Amino acid sequence: MDDLYGRAVSGQAYEDAYRAWRLSLTTLLGDTSLLARWQERRYQFAHRVGALLTELHGDSSVTMGPVLYGVFASGAGLCYIGQTQEAERRLRDLPVGESHHLANTVPPEVWERVVVIRWPLLLSEAPASEQLEVEAMGSAVCGLALEHALQVAMAPPLNSRRRRTSGDWQPRNLAQSRSRGAIHSQRIPELSRLTLAAWNALSEAEIPKGAAVVATEVGRVVFPSALHELPMSDASSLVYGGVHDGSS
Repeated sequence: MDDLYGRAVSGQAYEDAYRAWRLSLTTLLGDTSLLARWQERRYQFAHRVGALLTELHGDSSVTMGPVLYGVFASGAGLCYIGQTQEAERRLRDLPVGESHHLANTVPPEVWERVVVIRWPLLLSEAPASEQLEVEAMGSAVCGLALEHALQVAMAPPLNSRRRRTSGDWQPRNLAQSRSRGAIHSQRIPELSRLTLAAWNALSEAEIPKGAAVVATEVGRVVFPSALHELPMSDASSLVYGGVHDGSS
């Protein structure tokens, strides 16, 4: 009985929070000038996140080419894992949401961290046999294979369901997937392990004091949550922290 009551209270609190969210947006969009201000503020924030994900900062080079990425939200934790062959474009758009659905569901203002792994930089540590496998399958297929391996290991909720035309959601059994990524992931077990280790190091990194990025030799983690505490003038001069795996 107590459990049922707890769930009922939780459900009511959820509905109250949803109404409060709608009311807040109604206030923020109260007239045309407020609408413009809202548009500007949201894009400024998204632009800052995109710049930190991709641009040159300190000793960390520009993020470009093939990467894996994951978004963690404050509270829910890891929400989504994706991959791209064009990090310089995709990661800039990720918080803006013009061609990526994630920001429409989980606004970047509540993202806690974004992990980015430049997986080609791990290839030299993989066995020679797997390096040949990657060469044979190509970068695009390898990216899908590593994405699948990470999704199976982490089970992010937004990758674990798919939309249906009936307006609801259908669970996805990632472990039983027969996608290209799933089929080819079996060919690169050690590269998948190396990728997971790099991922774990960045996903567990502490937010550095006075900064919003931690960089390593193979990736970076950006903390959108820290940007709320940093003035806009600091966006182009944020210093990097490091983690204990050869990071800068």
